[in-house]
Amino acid sequence: MTLKTESSAIPLPASGIAIAVISSFINGSTFVLQKKGILRSRDRGGSYLRDVVWWSGTVSMIVGQIGNFMAYNVAPAVIVTPLGALGVLFGAVLASWVLKEHLNILGKLGCALCCCGSVVLIIHAPKAEAVKSRLELEERLTDPVFVMYALLVVLLLIALITWVAPAYGTSNIMVYITICSLLGSFTVPSSKGLGLVARDVFDGGPSSSRALALFLGFLGTLAVSILTQFFFINKALECFSSNMFEAIYYVTFTSTVILASALLFKEWTALTLTDSLAMLSGLTTVCVGVILLRISQEALLTWKKGAQEKTD
Repeated sequence: MTLKTESSAIPLPASGIAIAVISSFINGSTFVLQKKGILRSRDRGGSYLRDVVWWSGTVSMIVGQIGNFMAYNVAPAVIVTPLGALGVLFGAVLASWVLKEHLNILGKLGCALCCCGSVVLIIHAPKAEAVKSRLELEERLTDPVFVMYALLVVLLLIALITWVAPAYGTSNIMVYITICSLLGSFTVPSSKGLGLVARDVFDGGPSSSRALALFLGFLGTLAVSILTQFFFINKALECFSSNMFEAIYYVTFTSTVILASALLFKEWTALTLTDSLAMLSGLTTVCVGVILLRISQEALLTWKKGAQEKTD
């Protein structure tokens, strides 16, 4: 009787799960379509900004992100976020069909390990404490730990964008992925802040001017973060395979967002020993998956180089 009561009190968020699954498949097609558009424009000698396939991938990215936003509002994040791994797997299948980017056995195993490890990280990551007011969010944003983390991320981004990316971006996939993932540290606070501050902005009141300044700050930060990510994602797709980029990007972006959320909302105080060990295991699994993907890529490049030399 108790089980029945408890199960009826917590209904399964079927609509949120359905939206999350659909969004994951849409997001999985994004990088493949953009990569296809880049290759088509390269063959024609024009810009990919004029290619309809590339634009279809861009529209898919927008639709997928809107779907994610809707899913997070009707289902718990602990359910929605792991479903993003479906997009990685779907993207790998789609890339092998559309782009002929076939993964060898090591690449397939690495992709699976990345997805499994990320899901474990998400499930056992500490849950965010509720922030229900602008004043409470402002207090969290001025916490010394989060401020130091944000400054460190900004310094790393400046070094990566101005020095590392021009020198090593086209030869090392982790450069562009690291830039995009670090920018994700600002996505969660900005999105959260916009929702909280918007109420004070549109309701008016004595603090509305302060709320408006904060709202514009969040909006500007979010816009810069998204546009910069968009730029470097396309830079990466010009040089590397879409299925490898998507798998590693999903892992690093998710891990960075979890870390930023834990620091902003002081979630580490509620982290248990079991969850800590589970997250360590998940991180180890992810690292092994990334290593296998890199080995797979190097083996593929060596094979292509050998085949080209034989042809010449």
